[in-house]
Amino acid sequence: MKLTAGIGYDIHALENGRRLVLGGVEIPSDRGPVGHSDADVLLHAVCDALLGAAGEGDIGRHFPDTDSRYKGISSLLLLEAVVERIRKRGFEIVHLDTIIITESPRLAPYMDRIRSSIAKGAGIPESSVNVKAKTNEGLGPIGRGDGMAAQAIASLRMEGGT
Repeated sequence: MKLTAGIGYDIHALENGRRLVLGGVEIPSDRGPVGHSDADVLLHAVCDALLGAAGEGDIGRHFPDTDSRYKGISSLLLLEAVVERIRKRGFEIVHLDTIIITESPRLAPYMDRIRSSIAKGAGIPESSVNVKAKTNEGLGPIGRGDGMAAQAIASLRMEGGT
């Protein structure tokens, strides 16, 4: 059995009047991330972690922001495409561990829905997904509320892999 791990990171500036979607869940907020797709920083980090663990590059390689097909697309669809890609290569997701870094809004009321959404999109049990939220303690652009970031690590297994 082959075990692999990959890390993912994403960051987006925040802007008034934009939707805030995290892990495929829309969260009420006056501000949201700016991006080509739905700008879901959490799912973008998860996709990068999965692609990295499978040796498949990053999200920009597969879904470039220069391609109009991805304008405004739900990042859940990107996650599903990534999962299909790595499964075709023989990989199985063992675990996803994630962290959202933002000053606001408060995410505790949404964590269970976010976890469930990621698990469903990845086709894995909720027990295989962990989601955390942290602030930047007022430091830097994220701490000032100018942006939001996410990190993820994915563990994959391949039976009979070398």
